[in-house]
Amino acid sequence: MKRKSDKKQSLRRTVSNNWFMIKLSFQAAPAAMICLSLDGIIDSWLRVFAGSFGVKFVLEAVEFHRSFLSVLYLMSFIIIAYSLRFFFAAITYVKLAEKGIPKIQKALKEKMYEKARELDLECYDNPEYYNEFVFSISESEKSVDRTREIVQVFFIALTTLITSGIFFMTTDAPSVIFVLASFVLTFFASQLLNKVKYNNRLERNPKERKLSYIHRVFYLNEYAKELRLNPKLRERLNSEFKQVNNDIYEIEKNYALKRTGLQFLVKYVTGDFINDVVYITYLVFRAAVQHVISYSSVVVLWGSTGSMKRSLRMMANMFPQISENSLYIDKIRSFLNYEKKIISMKSLPLPKEPKTLKFMNVSFGYNEKDGYILHNINLTIHPFQKIALVGYNGAGKTTLIKLIMRLYDPTAGEILYNGINIKDYDVSEYREMIGTTFQDFKVFAANVGENIVLDYEDEESRKEHEPAVQDAILYSGFKERVAKMPLGLSTELTTEFNQEGLDLSGGESQKLAIARAFYKDAQLVILDEPSSALDPIAEYQLNESILRATENKTVVFISHRLSTTRNADRIIMLEQGRIIEEGTHEELLTLKDKYAQMWKAQAGKYVDIA
Repeated sequence: MKRKSDKKQSLRRTVSNNWFMIKLSFQAAPAAMICLSLDGIIDSWLRVFAGSFGVKFVLEAVEFHRSFLSVLYLMSFIIIAYSLRFFFAAITYVKLAEKGIPKIQKALKEKMYEKARELDLECYDNPEYYNEFVFSISESEKSVDRTREIVQVFFIALTTLITSGIFFMTTDAPSVIFVLASFVLTFFASQLLNKVKYNNRLERNPKERKLSYIHRVFYLNEYAKELRLNPKLRERLNSEFKQVNNDIYEIEKNYALKRTGLQFLVKYVTGDFINDVVYITYLVFRAAVQHVISYSSVVVLWGSTGSMKRSLRMMANMFPQISENSLYIDKIRSFLNYEKKIISMKSLPLPKEPKTLKFMNVSFGYNEKDGYILHNINLTIHPFQKIALVGYNGAGKTTLIKLIMRLYDPTAGEILYNGINIKDYDVSEYREMIGTTFQDFKVFAANVGENIVLDYEDEESRKEHEPAVQDAILYSGFKERVAKMPLGLSTELTTEFNQEGLDLSGGESQKLAIARAFYKDAQLVILDEPSSALDPIAEYQLNESILRATENKTVVFISHRLSTTRNADRIIMLEQGRIIEEGTHEELLTLKDKYAQMWKAQAGKYVDIA
């Protein structure tokens, strides 16, 4: 992702970004946003009317001996107006704002999570994009709050500016010059200040992510054993924790002088000095020397400069805030506007039975810097075949199956299914025909049945899925363990949300993951190291179950344990991203090459059960 937001944005882009969030806010919670805006308008109008026009009227009534009854009428009107305003404010904040703002945050998060669900896998491999992704998610709620504040402040400041402006223009028009001078200077100084704050936040972000990661490592259950058994690791993490804290301190120190100087300029020089020193001198001159304004007007004008000053300061600060908010929203919009690369070219219907899968001169690299991982792969997998991929770590086995699953597209060459490029099938339907067990599978904080179905279930769906789930746990060798669980398939796994939850062993977790692939009843089953956590007996039983359960399916599996691969119809050996050997177990042993050497190295570890 190009970091457009790091560059100076045009006025058009700034307006567009803020309008995007404002429109989303009014669409998600129209009543709340309208009432919050009206509340700001009413409150501002009342403050200026009572504090400027009202006070001036009362003072002049004393100075020029007007009737007390007129003052009483005015005071009664102000009291009634404020009472109605307080009632309206209570409804606005209690009944609408507290319910409306979460609706807006929910609407934005739903957009972002929906987009995150569709992201190509390569986005997670790109550190720069992943930083943007995390940053966008973390800033979503804050952007909603900033936008709500900007909308409310805009109406407050605008109303105060208009009503105060009318008062100043009708009382002493030249006074506006002092206010405008303060406004212009404050505007530019505030813009510089907010830019410095944004750059500071941006520079802190990767450090804070690392700090958060170290924090998670120290409290998450999955790291607890490693930390306790490896004191040097604890020391290193503690050292890095201190180093990151020091880095954040240095970043803050580098920005501290700029921030302090600009804050002083905004608060005292461009605001207080002009209004509190220069302007009061002008007013005294107008009243005492020129005698063009009354003493009552001097008092009220001086008192009203506070509200006028606040409104102008709010307006001056609002524009840099809009610019700053735009920088954050720009990242969110860039994330939401990401266009998937793995798309359906034609959405052709998939055949209902397993067909031939063919790699034709396929090469692939995750990025230009690292070059190709796979080189000119030519491979044909016929229907119902059981194919084993073997090779040392880094040979490209997992990358190859990611291409089969269309998690990535080839950099060069093409992959055909039933003679048609897999890009021409609907992506979701194509992936749906594949049942997969990943090497780095995860057990979710849900019950056993939901972990197999990979969906939340109610009573009706549980009954519907149970026969298929029972078959899946039988074939994966997990049925006996489930039978011993207190609630069977309804037993909660992990203690993340349930203290009574069950933590499975490595082998049990692997059987659960394999059950997912069997449950799916897919045409093509892909198993990445399906027996790595199993003992030899369980491994043998699993292999037999796989053969029985996948008689009418095509199977591709990866294994470093060659006792698992010997019953495959064909074995494909990869080395440095190239196919170097291909054949049955016996044929490859006869070649007495790389596969035979690997088999010989492992043969002493296994009992030939067959």
